Amino acid sequence: MDPIRNPFSPGAGTPPPELAGRAELRESLRIALERARIGRPAKSAMLVGLRGVGKTVLLDRVREDAEAAGIHTIRVEAPERRSLPALLAPQLRQALLRLSQIAAAKDYAVRGLRALAGFAGKLKLTFGDIEVGIDYDPEPGLADNGDLEHDLQALFEQVGLAAKSAGTALAIFIDELQYVEEPQLAALITAMHRTGQRQLPVILVGAGLPQLRGRMGNAKSYAERLFDFPAIGPLPPPAARLAIEKPLENEGVGITDQALSQILQVTQGYAYFLQQWGSHTWRAAQASPIDVDAVSIASVTAVAALDESFFRVRFDRLTPKEKKYLRAMAELGAGPHRSGDIAACFSADVSSLAPTRSSLIAKGMVWSPNHGDAVFTVPMFDEFMRRIIPGNDWR
Repeated sequence: MDPIRNPFSPGAGTPPPELAGRAELRESLRIALERARIGRPAKSAMLVGLRGVGKTVLLDRVREDAEAAGIHTIRVEAPERRSLPALLAPQLRQALLRLSQIAAAKDYAVRGLRALAGFAGKLKLTFGDIEVGIDYDPEPGLADNGDLEHDLQALFEQVGLAAKSAGTALAIFIDELQYVEEPQLAALITAMHRTGQRQLPVILVGAGLPQLRGRMGNAKSYAERLFDFPAIGPLPPPAARLAIEKPLENEGVGITDQALSQILQVTQGYAYFLQQWGSHTWRAAQASPIDVDAVSIASVTAVAALDESFFRVRFDRLTPKEKKYLRAMAELGAGPHRSGDIAACFSADVSSLAPTRSSLIAKGMVWSPNHGDAVFTVPMFDEFMRRIIPGNDWR
């Protein structure tokens, strides 16, 4: 088994060799983008799911599909402690510059660039991290009120008019959208609402953790009517099988049914874990077909690799109190768990733990599917917590 030919690709957002089980969603997003391009009503979409389900990979594949169809796109990732205007402004500038090269769209695109100059100039007082090149002088009164919600609407309108005059659409892709602060999220929703009202070809495709849907609803009550929220979860068994079998088949390698069943069982169908086990199983195998002994060896090395990277990088960001809270959750299992049950694990008062719970939600470590509940955003993190903090001394 040549390690150079190993087809599997465990990594943050790394495209898998076989994007299995996502064809239906890709097609629905393609239809939405094409409807927007011809001026028909089309809903934007928010891809929501746990860590490791393949949201980023899917987001990037949909963007590739859109670009191949001639739709203009921009793509940003929303890290913690960065403002949305700072992320969007440089990318919108690039989109407007591209649109300005199309004769039919030039005037609208130039006006969009003037709007961007006014937008960045006024909002830099509020968001000091905005850095964007200025190609034209601002137009007085255009996107320069200094109010994000009002100015982002005006800016998106100009971008939408430029895209419409060019006979195309602009698709905005934003990953990790749950980290955008609520007032900025509200401004983004309002801007998309306005482009929809004016039937302008602007579509937003976002991705985030499961709490994104609730945060958007809190930001603007009509968000759930404005967007679709497809849940991205573990792959169903046929798709999970294909994600392992097809890359092996392409390399002329087989796998026994027992070995494949063991991979599906231990990974629970999560896209990232399928790639991790596939990669380690390839390394452990001696020959084709891959047998269950290779999977057993791979399970040891795959778990060790996850503990040192995928899990550990999140664990190291936690305070001692946050680690204790998550260890209490892990004691109860995968979840979800009631706040009272978590507190009871180490004889703490529920109200005293509320700030810790809120901090863990803000860091994207847990989310609340129902009031008072908490569940891990990272699959199998309960098992990791029991490994990294064994015994009962943590209590």
